[in-house]
Amino acid sequence: MPTHSYVLYFLIVACEVAFWLVLLASLAARYLWRRAQLGRRLMFSLPLLDLLLLLFAALDLSAGTPATLAHGLAAVYVGFTVMLGPLAVRWADARFAHRFAGGPLPAKAPTLGWPAVRFEFALWLRCVGAWAIALALIAALIGVLGRGPSTQPLELWFKVGAACIFFWFVFGPAWSLLLFRREAH
Repeated sequence: MPTHSYVLYFLIVACEVAFWLVLLASLAARYLWRRAQLGRRLMFSLPLLDLLLLLFAALDLSAGTPATLAHGLAAVYVGFTVMLGPLAVRWADARFAHRFAGGPLPAKAPTLGWPAVRFEFALWLRCVGAWAIALALIAALIGVLGRGPSTQPLELWFKVGAACIFFWFVFGPAWSLLLFRREAH
């Protein structure tokens, strides 16, 4: 694996760590330090991490670096952060507010009945949306390179995306329907 791939993998991990650190700082500013404006600014800076990662991947490719799975993974990371990031923020905010600001006990994800099935379908739809974003970004990266043998590592992500959507459906919504249990009344 070329050295530049390691740098990109490192940046992807660094973006994930930075996401949680910035989110934690945002929640601390909001609930512990009572600096709501600072908390909002930090929260709104979260998408910048994704943009920087995607920009680096695009610049790396436009500089002549051969495409690798890491370039595609950067786009996949951005797609999933866009679609699942807001859920993670709401999840963390509810727990932080409960723990440090006397907020209500956070609601748990439903596990029974139609609410559980709807919940699983909603998550699956977010997965489909994440892959749609990721594959659009990968198509844009392929556009930077131009189609050819050098884009094969990026094109592989189209198959991975289809498999992920399929298996998420099987082990999410379909599984919840298969094991459907009514709520106790």
